[in-house]
Amino acid sequence: MTTTDDILLELSFLGSDQTKKVLTRHGAREPFFGVKVEDLKKIVKEVKRAEKGQGADAHRLALELYATGNSDAMYLAGLLADPKRMDKPTLNQWVDGAYWHMISGFTVPWATAESPVGWEIALEWIGSGREMTATAGWATLGSIVSVTPDQQLDIPKLKELIALVCKTIHQSANRVRYSMNTFLISTGSYVPELTELCKSTALTVGKVMVDVGGTSCKVPYAPDYISKVENMGKIGQKRKMVGC
Repeated sequence: MTTTDDILLELSFLGSDQTKKVLTRHGAREPFFGVKVEDLKKIVKEVKRAEKGQGADAHRLALELYATGNSDAMYLAGLLADPKRMDKPTLNQWVDGAYWHMISGFTVPWATAESPVGWEIALEWIGSGREMTATAGWATLGSIVSVTPDQQLDIPKLKELIALVCKTIHQSANRVRYSMNTFLISTGSYVPELTELCKSTALTVGKVMVDVGGTSCKVPYAPDYISKVENMGKIGQKRKMVGC
C-alpha cells in the first residue's frame, strides 16, 4: 500500500455499515467508509514498513489522503503525518477542511502540536468564530502541554488562557466547550505549577454541558479528572507523543 488509491481501496474493504452509523451519529458525513480506528492503525504499520524499505513516503501520503475529503482517509492522515514537516499554510488548509470534531479535535491537533508553528497557530485558531477551528486550537494547546517540557512552556500565557476558559467556556460553541474543558484537564495534569490553578478554575467552571449528538459519550468533570491523575501520582508525567 504505497499509493493513495491503494489505501482508499483498502479502506473501502475495511468499512462497515455499523461503524458508519456510529460515526454518523458523532457528526461524520459522506464520503467515508466507516473504518474502525484499530484497522486504520494496521494500515499505518504497513505504510511505515514500506517507508523503511523506501517504498513509501508516509507524510506525502498523509497530505494526499487528507485532501480527498474522505473522513476515514483524513483521520488516517493524522496518524501518518510528520508534524515536523507541517507548515502554516498546510495546517490552515487542514483546519479549514476539518468539518467534524473527530478531525478538528484529534487529527488536526496531532499534526499541529509538534509542528514548528504549533503554539503560534493554535493561539490564532482559538480566536476563530468558526466552531471547528476554535475546537482545533484548544485541542492543540492541550496537546502541546502534554508533550512539551515545562521550561519550554509560556506559563504566564497559559495562566491567561486558563482565565479565558473560566470567563468564556459556557458561552462558547458546543465542541469548543469540550476542547476548552480538555485543555483545562490537560494543563492541570501535565503542568504541576498550574495544577492547583486548574483545579480551582475547574471548580468555578463547574460541569460543562456539550451536545454529543445522542451518543453515550460523557464530558469529563475536570476537578475529578485532575484529582484522579494527582492521586495516581502522575501529575507532570509527559506523553512521548501526541497522536495515538
